[in-house]
Amino acid sequence: MIAWMQEHALGTAFVLVWLLAIYSAMRAILYTRTAQGAAAWTLALLLMPFLTLPAYWIFGHTKFQGYVSRRQQRMMRADQALAQQQQLEQVLGPPDGRHAELHTLARRLGAGGFTRGNRLQLLIDGEATFDAMLAAIATAQDSVLIQFYIFRDDGIGRRIQQALIERARAGVCVYMLYDELGSRPARRFLTELADASVQCHLFNPNRRGYRFQFNFRNHRKLLVVDGRIAFLGGINIGDDYLGKYEKIGPWRDTHMSVEGPAASQAQVAFFKDWYWATDQLPRANFHLQPVASGEDDHALVWHTGPADAQPECLLLWLSLINAARTRIWIANPYFVPPEPIVQALRLALVRGVEVRLLVPARSDNLLVQLASQPYLADMIKTGAAVYEWHDGFMHQKTCLIDDDLAMIGSANLDNRSIFINFEISAVLVAPEFINQVSDMLEMDFARARQRSIQQFHDVGMPRRLLCRAATMLAPML
Repeated sequence: MIAWMQEHALGTAFVLVWLLAIYSAMRAILYTRTAQGAAAWTLALLLMPFLTLPAYWIFGHTKFQGYVSRRQQRMMRADQALAQQQQLEQVLGPPDGRHAELHTLARRLGAGGFTRGNRLQLLIDGEATFDAMLAAIATAQDSVLIQFYIFRDDGIGRRIQQALIERARAGVCVYMLYDELGSRPARRFLTELADASVQCHLFNPNRRGYRFQFNFRNHRKLLVVDGRIAFLGGINIGDDYLGKYEKIGPWRDTHMSVEGPAASQAQVAFFKDWYWATDQLPRANFHLQPVASGEDDHALVWHTGPADAQPECLLLWLSLINAARTRIWIANPYFVPPEPIVQALRLALVRGVEVRLLVPARSDNLLVQLASQPYLADMIKTGAAVYEWHDGFMHQKTCLIDDDLAMIGSANLDNRSIFINFEISAVLVAPEFINQVSDMLEMDFARARQRSIQQFHDVGMPRRLLCRAATMLAPML
């Protein structure tokens, strides 16, 4: 038998690969979160097993060994240990009018709800964001909690590292969490932090699970200082966000800070991630005192992830889109949305809502850029206005609904952010801040170029066929 297998090694390998592909396809049907994703993986595995088998077991095996249940159980323990979380109830309050429904949705999903008495600041691009974060770190007296999907060991990375070290040596509790795939700091970089008593851990989604799993990335970008001010949005830590990488060019992004009770909601997100990584909670105080007297300003910091009992990121997006009456302006670098979001945008257009989409003309992910083209063309056919950003790379994740609701966060409009990654966003009902977001996006659209449906047709049949083929992989992106 062994001799026969050696003589027919190629045929044996072929049969084994096909058997493994069939087994993997059955797992995809059973465990992939969406029907579209299951169909895409099944077809790819059966038609191209030699190519897609490695990809499936690295990227597609989304429910390895009960990951979701383990994460949920651990978060329940974190909730029990987070006694301060109950105090957030004191500062919750729905905004007036129709957005009270969003508050109710958040409450029922366990996301807290809107808080009152926050002070908000819009931060446009990297320089303003890094300056504000460094200034806040310098004032820390109690704690600094910092986590980013990407934390580079470069110019701005070193500046922030030194700011963290200075505060740690001054007696402040400093905690740093980074994603093991997005960030790969040098050993010396981490050693310097540890020598200054900065507690630094990687966010390892494979904890007690399947080792070669690249899903469940912690895509959040978050800094919380003294429990009183939080920074979140689209900006990671790296010189590319300052436009210092010539290949990318200028980097257009949006971040924000929230000072007040909503910062405690961001702090809860960090606490839960830290608990998952270390089985401990950080030593950091909560500060729930309102800092602004205006009752019209409401903020909700909503963290979402694959262990949510309901697909909270998807439900949040659908709630925002369905609430629109006059306009939906979205700036997002990766527009490969799940089908429910596509249909919600179509319905909004039929209702007479103005829909504008701002995307980069050139993406840092070729497959995503190809897959996004049919979605964008379909939006134009339905009546949306699509704008492309040509001055470098546009990476912001911003949404404006009518004149009274905005969202700024880390989530892309793709299946990975909405179903698989850990994300965090701020939902805001604050008149003055909304006006600033509106003015910012108005200037962005003015600097971008509007695309016509003819431009999609003019690329030629081979390119259009390639884009259509890429959309078949959209549920995996």
